[in-house]
Amino acid sequence: MDDKHYLLSLIREGEHQQQDFKYRVADACKLAKSVSAFANTNGGRLLIGVRDDGHLSGVRSEEEIYMMHQAAYKYCQPSASIKFDTYRVSPSDTVSSVRGGRTIVVATISPSDKRPVRAMDEKGRLRAYIRIADENIVASPVHLALWQESQKAQGAVITINDDIRQLLGVIQGSHTLNQIVRQSRLPRFRVITLLARLIRFGTLQWEYTGQQFLFRQV
Repeated sequence: MDDKHYLLSLIREGEHQQQDFKYRVADACKLAKSVSAFANTNGGRLLIGVRDDGHLSGVRSEEEIYMMHQAAYKYCQPSASIKFDTYRVSPSDTVSSVRGGRTIVVATISPSDKRPVRAMDEKGRLRAYIRIADENIVASPVHLALWQESQKAQGAVITINDDIRQLLGVIQGSHTLNQIVRQSRLPRFRVITLLARLIRFGTLQWEYTGQQFLFRQV
């Protein structure tokens, strides 16, 4: 498959959990959010030089390529694993609305085994992101605790103590983190830790509603 048909096959997929389009790279910090989100979730691709509507606009300068590397290696901690592939689409290969040859960069980000991968913002603050559908959102405190849980030895067991019984007694139906903290009357940090542990062991499940996470018993 030539470059044109390969790129068009990716574009036909649209933006989804493991693919995002970037028209241009003007800010390495903003790009680092996408890198963090893919690295913390299931990995994915950034098609750089592609508009939201799928038109091939191309990477405009070497500076954009430099900022791509900065996003992965300087503005993400720890550094994300990312591979850059460059494709050249000639004028005759592009859609009619595109004039001149275009360079498209496909940045492939691998899932990290050192989560969380945090992205640095313009003020030097580090935040972890996750990818849900076609959105990058800030990782919740439960994500952070769950990543800590995942680093523990396999084969660990969970002990049902009074705090867990109290927590499970509260979670009848779907509840937000704030509702669980308020109703359980347990310290917020303790609730976050227990929720992560219960999710790890398959006792609880959670889902993102577009505004917040909801927790429910399996």
